[in-house]
Amino acid sequence: MGLDITVKCPTPMPEWRSIAGRLSFAAPLRMIDGLPAFPDEEPPADWRELRVALPAGMVTLRRVEGGVQLVTWENVGAELLVQRDELARVLGS
Repeated sequence: MGLDITVKCPTPMPEWRSIAGRLSFAAPLRMIDGLPAFPDEEPPADWRELRVALPAGMVTLRRVEGGVQLVTWENVGAELLVQRDELARVLGS
């Protein structure tokens, strides 16, 4: 079972490189729309789902109406929640 939050995002959505560059930690993409991502691959502007490797664990980003849903899929620790929340703040700003 996952734990999720949904954030409103600006339109149009900034490029992933801009989002990742505003985080205080590395956040490489592992999957883009259900397919493995290369280390330097950028998602297309119309991506639907990203799997992001945060230092404390994995977070799935899903585009939903009006924003992005951030889902964790493991035993969620406090450190992962802090990192997920920072990613949510960056997505929403």
